[in-house]
Amino acid sequence: MLWSIGAAPAHEVVTAACDALVAGLDSPALLALASRTRGEADYEVPGILPAALEELGLTYYAPGSRAGEEAAVRALANQLLSGELTPRELALRAHQRFGHRLPLAERLAELDDEYDTLEYSGRTPAQLDADITSEAHRLARRPRSSPEPMDAPA
Repeated sequence: MLWSIGAAPAHEVVTAACDALVAGLDSPALLALASRTRGEADYEVPGILPAALEELGLTYYAPGSRAGEEAAVRALANQLLSGELTPRELALRAHQRFGHRLPLAERLAELDDEYDTLEYSGRTPAQLDADITSEAHRLARRPRSSPEPMDAPA
């Protein structure tokens, strides 16, 4: 889903497919995806990824879809909770990617704005980090919405 919003390059999808094979998952489209070179990834991932996810029983989020953006916000929140991102990085990435236009990410954008005014607010960075972590927990618990229907591949 991070690839579908432009937050991860296509070659990382290929790497994830390789990791999935190593972990014991297997399907024809997953194998096709994992066999792509870094140079082929940008051109091949869009055509293979939907089938690979379907074969694995996973949801494909079409690039630009609201459901995909919301899933990406939840994925970023989970990256914070797993220690892959700091609170500041989560707020910044959500704000940069979605601004104030995605309701699910609005609180993160607001908290990112607060980093710019900390010296005037009387709050500490630790307090702001705690608020972002709390928001990440809320996002991780939020029920998933249904993906938007996607057009059939050409």
